[in-house]
Amino acid sequence: MLAANAKARFLMKGFVPNRLFLTKGVGRHREKLQSFEMALRDAKIAKYNLVRVSSIFPPNCKIIPREKGIQLLHDGEVVFCVLYDNSTNEPHRLVAASVGLALPKNSDHHGYLSEHKSFGQTEQQAGDYTEDLAAEMLATTLGVPFEADKSWNDRKNLWTISGEIVKTMNITQSAIGDKNGLWTTVLAGAIFVP
Repeated sequence: MLAANAKARFLMKGFVPNRLFLTKGVGRHREKLQSFEMALRDAKIAKYNLVRVSSIFPPNCKIIPREKGIQLLHDGEVVFCVLYDNSTNEPHRLVAASVGLALPKNSDHHGYLSEHKSFGQTEQQAGDYTEDLAAEMLATTLGVPFEADKSWNDRKNLWTISGEIVKTMNITQSAIGDKNGLWTTVLAGAIFVP
């Protein structure tokens, strides 16, 4: 009876994950869909039914290592995630996919995840951009000033000084398009663990 009551509370309250892990991958194949599958395999998340959600980092959610998160999931499980991918079959074209994260000082408040994909950006450039996006979304929610004309480092310093945004980070995957024109797919994701 206790298990049934817990299940009923879960269904009535809704699902708020309390753990998350970050992952990334790259795949290459003559078929675009198969290159995406290879990127999922490289990221170690191909065996789940992934459901993309919007970009809220839940209150009191903990970031855990990927290997620990994978141990908590089961083959075929429906898994919510913030996932972004990008593909090219143009030889030597630089492609990137990134997910950024901004965490508030007060862990009872939600944070933000952001997604970005690009061509021609390095991993560092794409990662900084997604951190900037996530921090901007969180800053505007918290009432922290955001000045778009300032440099990334100046804005990051301002957020640090405000004391409201504790940390920003990103997970980014870039790759150079296969020299023989195979599809090259990159992906980055934040995977929610119940």
